[in-house]
Amino acid sequence: MAKRRKRRPREKPATVDYVDDDGNTLTLRQSLSPATIAKIGERPGGEATSLDDAWRRRSELLFERLAVRWEIAGLPLTDQRMLLGRYRMADSETQRWVRETIDRHLERHIPELA
Repeated sequence: MAKRRKRRPREKPATVDYVDDDGNTLTLRQSLSPATIAKIGERPGGEATSLDDAWRRRSELLFERLAVRWEIAGLPLTDQRMLLGRYRMADSETQRWVRETIDRHLERHIPELA
C-alpha cells in the first residue's frame, strides 16, 4: 500500500489592515497568485454584459480575492461567504470606502491590477 503524503500547512498570506472613520477594520491580502491576477484581468464574456455589470463583477471579484477579514462594530468576519454577503449588503457609502481602499491597496501592492 502506498504511503500518503502529508500536506504542508499553507503559509498565512501577508496582510494589510485598513481602518475606516468608524473604527471598522478591513484586512486585505498583500499579494495574489499570477493565475488569480490573470483571471481578474480577463474581459467579461458575453455580449449581454453591460459595462455596469462588468464593473460590479470586477469589484466583487477583487473584494472576494483580497479580503481576509473585516471587523465591523467589534464583530470579526473571516468566512469568505459571510465577507462577500456583508459587502453586498453594505450601504453605498461603505461599498465606496471599500472600493477606494482596494484601489489604493492595488496601487501600492499589486500595480498590475490598478
